[in-house]
Amino acid sequence: MLCLADVFPRHTLTASLLWSWLAELLAGLSPKAAFEKLRLPFALESFYRLRRKLRERLDAFRSRLCRTQKPPASAHTDPLMQTIEHLRRVFSCSLCAPAAFQLHFQRPFLG
Repeated sequence: MLCLADVFPRHTLTASLLWSWLAELLAGLSPKAAFEKLRLPFALESFYRLRRKLRERLDAFRSRLCRTQKPPASAHTDPLMQTIEHLRRVFSCSLCAPAAFQLHFQRPFLG
């Protein structure tokens, strides 16, 4: 069942699909390998654009997340991966952190 928080305004991709892909990236897969593993119903180029968009919004994500909880220690050097870890830590009780982010902060995850 689709929850309203699982919907990204102006996007056909759901929060749960994006979170699955981000979780695979965090586990160490490349963007392409994560895409292929999940057999997502979109073009691979769409996920590269999403990754670029997420990188452009890191300041907004980090400032909101830091108000909630201090960032965890990270073994990653990539700021995007550090932010995904922080997102996962802040919304650890949720099955889908981007949906929980939207619900908690009442702001669209993808802008």
